[in-house]
Amino acid sequence: MRPLWSGALTFGLVNIPVKLYSAVKAKERVTFRLLHKKDLAPVRYERVSEKTGRKVEWEDIVKGYEYTKGKFVAVTDEDFKAAAIESSKTIEILDFVGADEVDPRYFDTPYYLVPAKGGEKAYALLREAIELTSSVGIGRISMRTNTVHLAGVKAVDDALLLETMRFEHELVAPSEFTFPAKANVRPQELKMAQMLVENLSQPFDPSKYTDEYHTKLMKIIRAKMKGKEIDIPVPEARESTQVVDLMARLQESLEMGKKHGAKRAARKTSRTGRAAAKRESA
Repeated sequence: MRPLWSGALTFGLVNIPVKLYSAVKAKERVTFRLLHKKDLAPVRYERVSEKTGRKVEWEDIVKGYEYTKGKFVAVTDEDFKAAAIESSKTIEILDFVGADEVDPRYFDTPYYLVPAKGGEKAYALLREAIELTSSVGIGRISMRTNTVHLAGVKAVDDALLLETMRFEHELVAPSEFTFPAKANVRPQELKMAQMLVENLSQPFDPSKYTDEYHTKLMKIIRAKMKGKEIDIPVPEARESTQVVDLMARLQESLEMGKKHGAKRAARKTSRTGRAAAKRESA
């Protein structure tokens, strides 16, 4: 895998040569073209002026910023050059903050920071220091011209993980919405809801959660490529009904949660017993 960026991670006077790699796999995106229903020929888009209805050539097109509905200001190549920020080969950690102080909404895309030759010891030192202090290093990274990201550097297992971050003005404040007050929650309801959460709690296993829609869609597409039609039942739409008796629903959910918990425990005990028997027979 080729690195997406190479440079140095700095904090104080310490300089660590690093390479940046994506920490997530590229998602297999299903893309579509618009086709003419009659002969499946691709439909082409044309650049048409909303004012004259005539086609506009590329050389007559400029970028514009809509500052109010229907009102634009043209932005030229010279304007973009004037605002340009040079790409940098340095990730400078400006501050270290407590990991629990940063709102998760700020974090965006994760990348692995891998030490380049000669940077292994300083890399390990920074990783251990971040882990011991439960900190996040906050800095900036420019991976290409005119794109500067706020970035957080964390310790995850043996790796330093860099996550691009959103700036404050990019977040929507909770005050934009109305949420129910704590006074709306009755103690007995809260106790039952807490019991339900505890009964359904288990270690996080990401392999349990799959993209069912993508799997079904690709199954249909592959069948069509072979000239086949497959019959996949369409799920019934769930009606959204108002919960009349919250306590009854909580009690019902709690009983259901207990049954699932008992089944999981029985399966776990069965697996443990089989494993023990196999060890004894060996």
